Amino acid sequence: MCTVCGCGTSAIEGHTHEVGDDGHGHHHHDGHHGDDHDDHHHAEDGSVHYGKGIAGVHAPGMSQERIIQVEKDILSKNDAYAAENRRHFERQGVFALNFVSSPGSGKTSLLVRTIKDLKDRLSISVIEGDQQTSNDAARIRETGARAIQINTGKGCHLDAHMVGHAVEDLAPEPGSALFIENVGNLVCPAAFDLGEAHKVVVLSVTEGEDKPLKYPDMFAAADLMILNKADLLPHLDFNTGFCIANALRVNPRLQTLTVSARTGEGMEAFYAWLEASAARRAIRSKVA
Repeated sequence: MCTVCGCGTSAIEGHTHEVGDDGHGHHHHDGHHGDDHDDHHHAEDGSVHYGKGIAGVHAPGMSQERIIQVEKDILSKNDAYAAENRRHFERQGVFALNFVSSPGSGKTSLLVRTIKDLKDRLSISVIEGDQQTSNDAARIRETGARAIQINTGKGCHLDAHMVGHAVEDLAPEPGSALFIENVGNLVCPAAFDLGEAHKVVVLSVTEGEDKPLKYPDMFAAADLMILNKADLLPHLDFNTGFCIANALRVNPRLQTLTVSARTGEGMEAFYAWLEASAARRAIRSKVA
């Protein structure tokens, strides 16, 4: 998690600030290797597993108990901001999705295709998260949709406070959909609730069937897995069934759709899921 990942600064639409006690920063503690080996384990095959201690992660110079406390502090502040975001989305009838993946999975292409295909059916705005550049936000704006870029600097994920500020500036229309494209990373975004209705994990078929097992926290946190770049399947050894089975081992409730954002294959199934999920969310909000 981000107690050990090196997050340092973040920026929102040109407003750069040092992360810290404002609720969306991370504290790091300098340290060196010591004699405390309770956080790693040597397996019989010779591999070394860090995160075997009670914290589940390794941070040089920090005890497992201290790591747990820092993570609790970070996540509790984030969760408070996420709850504010969620209440705002529910009041406005905004259906927010948090798209997460490794770099190069085709998230932006998926969003561009979706916006173009649904422009007459659903109003969509986008929050783009990257460490640097506004390239992806520019691609979204070319579709005619409104988008705002969050550059996180050294940060490896978006957090709820960043998203809250972006939502204030973006002001999604009541009854619309908000797509949040997280920083390309299959680790840290799993832990940070942004106030979204669902996390959607995008996995390219070029990445390998074992990704859900290698990065279980992300797939456990998601409600939908989109297997993208299906048009490449005839040229690969990728076993779709094996990948889905691996994902279900991590998260038995995970739904899966196989699509190609390039050709449009399978995209109507995603649109059906999107519209049905948004409708259910709207009904629940009215009942509440």
